[in-house]
Amino acid sequence: MTEGKKISKFFNKTVFQHLLFWCLVFVYYLSMSYPFEDNKSYLLYAVIVDILFQVVLTYIIIEILIPKLLNKNKKVLFLLSIVLIIYVFYFAHYAYKCFYLAEEFKEVYKSRPPLVFFERITNFYSFVRTFPIDLAPSIMLSAFNYYKKEKETATLLEQKKTTELDALRNQLNPHFLFNTLNNLYALALKKSDKTPEVIAKLSDILDYILYRCQSNYVPLKNEVTLLHNYIALEKVRYGNRVEVVFKETINEAAEIAPLLLLTFLENAFKHGVSQEINTAIINISIFGDSTFVEFKISNTKPNVYTLEDSEDRHSIGLQNIKKQLNLLYPNKYKLEIENTKENYSVRLKVSKDEI
Repeated sequence: MTEGKKISKFFNKTVFQHLLFWCLVFVYYLSMSYPFEDNKSYLLYAVIVDILFQVVLTYIIIEILIPKLLNKNKKVLFLLSIVLIIYVFYFAHYAYKCFYLAEEFKEVYKSRPPLVFFERITNFYSFVRTFPIDLAPSIMLSAFNYYKKEKETATLLEQKKTTELDALRNQLNPHFLFNTLNNLYALALKKSDKTPEVIAKLSDILDYILYRCQSNYVPLKNEVTLLHNYIALEKVRYGNRVEVVFKETINEAAEIAPLLLLTFLENAFKHGVSQEINTAIINISIFGDSTFVEFKISNTKPNVYTLEDSEDRHSIGLQNIKKQLNLLYPNKYKLEIENTKENYSVRLKVSKDEI
């Protein structure tokens, strides 16, 4: 849909909603007086003109006074302008009644108190009584417009959030693929018999990433399965050079944002195992229930670990994780990173409530 069509659709929808509102106001005013007025022509004529006065007054308030004064924090001037504009319409309304309507429908006004123009326009009590009636449509339409804008804003923010998450995941997936395909390439060069096993594991992982984790939150057990598959794939490459201790206590109701934990595991292998001459150790523990998930991972660091490696920890993958946490768990997560000479550890807690 082009921009012009979107604007046209929005305009047509808004016009229809406002027309419907004024039709309901008209029916309400007419029904209130219909049983008590014998001259139906007079009643119809009077109500239509009253509505027209109110329509003009309402849109002056909504389209001019509110944006030009109230929205610019000119509250005193706004209130004075409201009083003045209502009095102008009050004056015009009684001028129309006294000098036209009373003359046109003399039979109707014979049985009523005489309409004296000067008395009416100087009657403060009568003027003040018109405030609720005159302002009611403005208040209702302003409230409707406010609700509509808030809803549109919320929709735009949600779309922005979804777009940002998709962009972050699109950055994360190639990052994972790059590391994994390097492993597969090394095995292929060696013509290892384990190559089909690696391909099968990689296929399972890609199937999960591409088709089974597209929602904002997934069962934690599915993410744990992903981690186990990744570990199995990496152990094919590193063999006895790595020891992984994995402890898990997971409730069926536990959920988490997809692919959050995988990046931490990738980094543990990349920085804790790839340069280790001896046996590297990775410790993982996961607890999850219906209220929160806690993930801990630590890895030993090789003796050749340098400051450059330490800075590399803040890679695209890790930065993306922090961005996703801010989007999906605002004020509902705690991320602690401890970097010592011998170990690197991460503790992540995400909750359904604020932390």
